[in-house]
Amino acid sequence: MTQMQRARLIPVSGISGNAEAEQRATSALLAVMTTVRDFSNEVLGSLGASRAGKATVETFIEVEVKLPDGSKVRPDGLIRVSYGKSEWTALVEVKTGTAELGADQLNSYLVAAKEIGADEVISISNEIGIAGAHPTPGLKVRANSRIKVHHFSWSRLLSIAVQCKEHTGVEDPEQSWILGELIRYLEHPSSGVTSFDDMGKGWNEVRDGIRRGTLLKTSDALDDVATKWDELTRYLALRLSAETGASVVQLLPRSERDPKSRLQALRSELLDSGQMSSEVRVPDAASDMTVTADLRSGQIIIEASIDAPADKKGRGSVGWLTRQLRDAPPDLRIEAFAKNARTPASAQLATAASDSNSLIAEGQSDIRRFHLSLFRDAGKSRRSGGRSPGFITTVNSAVDEFYQLVLQDLTPWVRSAPKVHRSPEPDTFPQPGEPQPLESEPSSVPKRRADDLGSPVTSVAGDVGVEAEDELGVGVAEPGLGRAEIDAVADPLGSS
Repeated sequence: MTQMQRARLIPVSGISGNAEAEQRATSALLAVMTTVRDFSNEVLGSLGASRAGKATVETFIEVEVKLPDGSKVRPDGLIRVSYGKSEWTALVEVKTGTAELGADQLNSYLVAAKEIGADEVISISNEIGIAGAHPTPGLKVRANSRIKVHHFSWSRLLSIAVQCKEHTGVEDPEQSWILGELIRYLEHPSSGVTSFDDMGKGWNEVRDGIRRGTLLKTSDALDDVATKWDELTRYLALRLSAETGASVVQLLPRSERDPKSRLQALRSELLDSGQMSSEVRVPDAASDMTVTADLRSGQIIIEASIDAPADKKGRGSVGWLTRQLRDAPPDLRIEAFAKNARTPASAQLATAASDSNSLIAEGQSDIRRFHLSLFRDAGKSRRSGGRSPGFITTVNSAVDEFYQLVLQDLTPWVRSAPKVHRSPEPDTFPQPGEPQPLESEPSSVPKRRADDLGSPVTSVAGDVGVEAEDELGVGVAEPGLGRAEIDAVADPLGSS
């Protein structure tokens, strides 16, 4: 039989250039959003579009809008969500490959959105941007504007699609298959959707300048590399989200949540220490994960901290930790911080696993906290491709290694539940199956609970099945008791 290719819903064959890749990616994405509601809910729900099951999603491509000055613009797409008498509309601009969004073009779409009464302008490209900021500077949109601007990177859309299909799940099998076809298309190199693979034009200048001590504080390359590092951090979070199904996020200090403040903090860190660092949180992980690029030493450092058990001494705490790290790299560095100690005791995992005392400082038997660090050599090139691993490739690999072999199986210590120390009163009554004495006189009957009288025994008087009232006045059937015994249980204090 001759070779055959499987028919695809969204074929990648025949894409002749970036313009065609852009049109095909736009059409494929918007068409799937109309069909797979689980996916469109995740993408559009955070923008103000309804998540209601009865809402209708319609999408269009190559929409022409006439502006007040008589000129016309043609956004790549339009999304309309209708629910009852309400309607939410967004214009969409898409870029693929290395094409970047332009401020003039997006500003004209803001005017177009106002003309047609749209609520949002959505931009999509391979750009990720620094946290909290649109990747395109110069947009003319006020903070209180009715029309909003929102950016999606292709990496984020792909991450949402994978999470939706592989982790959340799409109930309808046909919709699940359609979403899978979109994922397959977006992951193909010909689609124009690329992963994060470039640290920017200023990378070599910054890296070499820091190592040689020649980098100028006024260099524009600092801002370029700092922005790319923050984009890489967000890309790492998106990739981990797709792989784990959890909403992995980049953590920012309150003082750095403004984009300008964040950029300035990264610039200062580069100039002061030659490092760039970010923090990532995986939900339910034992610790947040810190990712650091040390450009002076040429190393990538991945770190996490975990509290030691409060109910164990030093050797017990070390054993508790090393048992959880059986599959971790043997060169993982462990630092043990004892109470009131100025410096930690340090050892590699291989040493600590064979000798617990290697992490116990002299005279310090109580460990309060462990700090774990993985060091890996950083690639030199700014790109991921090439014969040798690039910088971005080594960062991705180090994060994967640390999370999969160290952090994901690490369980924090939890204090045991409090125990009951009071001994229960001994049960002096016959147990089920034991013979019970029968007395003819009521005065000889011991004072017993109605529910602890043992197994049924035929009474002398033959009063089987007579109901007695317990101490709360509830009728309790006592089929093995005579009338005298029933009277004693019903009135244990006797008649007045």
